[in-house]
Amino acid sequence: MSSILFKSITLIDSDFTQMTDMYVGVRDSKIDYIGKEYKSGYEREYCGQKKCLIPAFYNAHAHSPMSFMRGYAENLSLHDWLQNKIFPFEATLTAEDIYYSMMLSFAEMIRFGCVSTSDMYYNGASMAKAVLDSGVKSNISLASTIFNAESLKKEYPRLIEEYGTASDRLKIDCSIHAPYTSDPALVEEFSDLACRYNLNMHIHLSETERENIECIEKYGITPTSYFEKGGAFRTPATAAHCVYITDDDIEILKEHNVTVATCPASNLKLASGFCDVKRLIDRGINVALGTDSVASNNNLDMFGDMKLFAILPKGVHKDPIAITPSMALYAATRAGALSQGRTDCGVISVGNKADLAVIDLNNPHLTPAHDVLNTLVYSAIGSDVVLTMSDGDILYENGEYKTIDVEKITAYAENRIKHR
Repeated sequence: MSSILFKSITLIDSDFTQMTDMYVGVRDSKIDYIGKEYKSGYEREYCGQKKCLIPAFYNAHAHSPMSFMRGYAENLSLHDWLQNKIFPFEATLTAEDIYYSMMLSFAEMIRFGCVSTSDMYYNGASMAKAVLDSGVKSNISLASTIFNAESLKKEYPRLIEEYGTASDRLKIDCSIHAPYTSDPALVEEFSDLACRYNLNMHIHLSETERENIECIEKYGITPTSYFEKGGAFRTPATAAHCVYITDDDIEILKEHNVTVATCPASNLKLASGFCDVKRLIDRGINVALGTDSVASNNNLDMFGDMKLFAILPKGVHKDPIAITPSMALYAATRAGALSQGRTDCGVISVGNKADLAVIDLNNPHLTPAHDVLNTLVYSAIGSDVVLTMSDGDILYENGEYKTIDVEKITAYAENRIKHR
């Protein structure tokens, strides 16, 4: 679709406030008109009555190739979950498995109004192919550990050479998995690699209390200081989780403009705790929203994580306005886009990329909608999305996927698990 006009639609504007009876024009990959008046010249006109147009979601921390592990490892702490279930399962995955598993996640993501992920995993070629085939955006990174460091030092240059300029939708990031799967030499080496190739950095940081305690016992410093000392924050960085961080840690993150990607559903389900996002936002940290993997969430419905993002701080701080609906939607959209280095994305504004989702407000659980922002954050669910657009291309509309053969992908997943 080269051009489309959304007519008479409710809009969440660039200030993350509600506007009604608006017209929004999309031409090629960008938003080229926002106004109260009808404008002709578009190939298609979309009736927006009883619908809401929002910026599509940006998932700031994900492991999309893990969809085959949905429901496989349950009711465990992170350590047991990883060591006894996830790592052994991952050892059996082929390159083809990773491609199809990532495509399955992308199908789910698109269905729920999300168009971009910051993805950390391995086998970069399979990940890159899934991004290019699906039509979504992604910042992909290879999770470096002490077990795979030597191979990744060779794979990263190959991945950058083959896919670094393949599409604006695909970006290559650098990743250091965590303090407990690395050592200082590895952190320094991959931080240098990120600087050499001008890559963003993506890490797990202070996800559990055990991680913090062991890092302090082993190195005498917190995980945040451990990564800073190794140079991991010399390029733009996203730190996932940040459940156990000190005031000094926050100052380090702020000094280096590190984005925190909070994953409330995953952290709560694994009994890790939760990130105090109000504390971070009050200190000027860019806080974005992530789902983590479906193995620990167990879905990619950003509406669910957005609601947790909004209501957890209210209970913790005993403050009903600790996080407003506008702040929650910002974290799920614009903050994630900025963390990926996509400055013209994540907000509905003329000249920005047309990354959009349409929400059908004509549902019993969304009626009445006294305030649409409140309704979106506290009441809406992923299945309320009726259209998802990335770079002006419609990826999903009214049950139809435009770029993904869902039947083929789900059949592969079911057969693979049946015969694993």
